[in-house]
Amino acid sequence: MARAVLEGVKMVEGVDVDLKFQVSADELRDVDALVIGMPTYHHDMTRSMKNLLEELAFKRIDLKGKIGACFGSYGWSGEAPRLILEVMEKKFEMAVLKPPLLIKDTPDELGLEQCRNLGKKVVEQLLPSTS
Repeated sequence: MARAVLEGVKMVEGVDVDLKFQVSADELRDVDALVIGMPTYHHDMTRSMKNLLEELAFKRIDLKGKIGACFGSYGWSGEAPRLILEVMEKKFEMAVLKPPLLIKDTPDELGLEQCRNLGKKVVEQLLPSTS
């Protein structure tokens, strides 16, 4: 899913993007947008994600007004991406794309296309309006 989101971002020329499995709070200081992928684990996000969000708050990393999006797969509940998006919006005051992209089980080609579209939408939010 993350690779497909990355493909969508790269559809727009001139965008510098990194795909990381893990990241520290300090690495997020200068981002313009943040897209988080997270499976749901026991109706929640993983402990490592909670730790990252807590570290961002503790270090007072300023994400206010930056673009935020979240996606994830799930087996039966799918809460993690919703919870993360809520934290991005309410705690860090990010400009989030709603709703989060949720795909049950392993994404098929339609699901991967939705991931690519999410990546493209994130970049479109960063570009100046042509109107």
